[in-house]
Amino acid sequence: MNPPGRSRARRLADLGLAPARYARVLQASDRTPLLQVIKTAVAAGLAWVVCLIVLPGHLPIFGTIAAILVVQPSINQSFSKALERTVGVIAGVIIASVGLAFFEVTSWLILGSILVALLVGWAFRLSQSTTAQIPISALLVLTIGAQTSGYAVERILETVLGAAIAVVVNVIVVPPVRLGPAQDAIARLGAEVANSLDDLARLIERPSTVEERTSALVSARLLRPMQTKAAAAVTSAEESLRFNPRRSAHRTSLTRDSRLLETLQVLVLRVPGMIRALDDRYDETIHTEPTAAGLAAEVSRAAHDLRLVLRTADAGPGAGSGDREPTTAEIPALTRPFRVLAPSAAHWILIGSLLEDLRRVREVIVEAGEQRSAS
Repeated sequence: MNPPGRSRARRLADLGLAPARYARVLQASDRTPLLQVIKTAVAAGLAWVVCLIVLPGHLPIFGTIAAILVVQPSINQSFSKALERTVGVIAGVIIASVGLAFFEVTSWLILGSILVALLVGWAFRLSQSTTAQIPISALLVLTIGAQTSGYAVERILETVLGAAIAVVVNVIVVPPVRLGPAQDAIARLGAEVANSLDDLARLIERPSTVEERTSALVSARLLRPMQTKAAAAVTSAEESLRFNPRRSAHRTSLTRDSRLLETLQVLVLRVPGMIRALDDRYDETIHTEPTAAGLAAEVSRAAHDLRLVLRTADAGPGAGSGDREPTTAEIPALTRPFRVLAPSAAHWILIGSLLEDLRRVREVIVEAGEQRSAS
């Protein structure tokens, strides 16, 4: 078993939960794909050229900004950003135009327009990006286009053009599909659940130290943030398939991964509770119980079968990463009869609790295996 300090530090780093002193404020946890950077540059360039052709006479700042902001990791997000940007610009331009119709451009008019723009976003419960866009558009119109006839209308058309160009570029040039990160997150979660089952089997089978039990408990508690991260990755994958012309080719795979995540979510609830129960009621004689050896073997078989389900699922490159004990058989191990002998009075609550939780764990894993075989 890994030393508790090293094991915990490694898992915290993998989950992005490292202590704050190691955090890098200016760097994201994941690098933006190079393809998205290229698509953003292409969309901005096209928006600049097209807006100059359609609306000559002014630098197409609004259209280019819209193109840069609308190219998103998924087509669904691009549509949302395009709508937010367009609505924000239209509202900001209207507020600025109304102000210019009654007042001269002064600092008070600019500050008042910003306040009105923010209140409009608040009153209509608009998204944060839309609410921020309204005063920005109003400010640009008041400061740049106050003396130019037709500037406001042209800026609306320019924004619509830039946003439309960005959406088209995002749809045509390799529409993003974020299945890989979801599959990797599910695979890592499944591998860690199997490792926690192995930890539990060893704690039941032989005497253990406080450090070993603490390490196993810490590792089990880290399953919850891993589950949250995997669920977020699956949600991101689902978003990437909305309005995506490639969605039909990946829908079946995403459905299988979602079902596997549901299985792992049940195990994330059960396995840490089993380790916690053992830690709370542990004594040095637990491994001498007549049922202890068989119980430990069944827990090990559960880890074996879970890894088998993960391998059958082909949940991505990380499907086998983190396995402490490789799967050695191609058939499920949770098929042998297990005879339970009456435990001693000191341990019957713990043994009974572990047996009941193991029964539920077994049901979930067997059901997942059957679903994989059927599909």
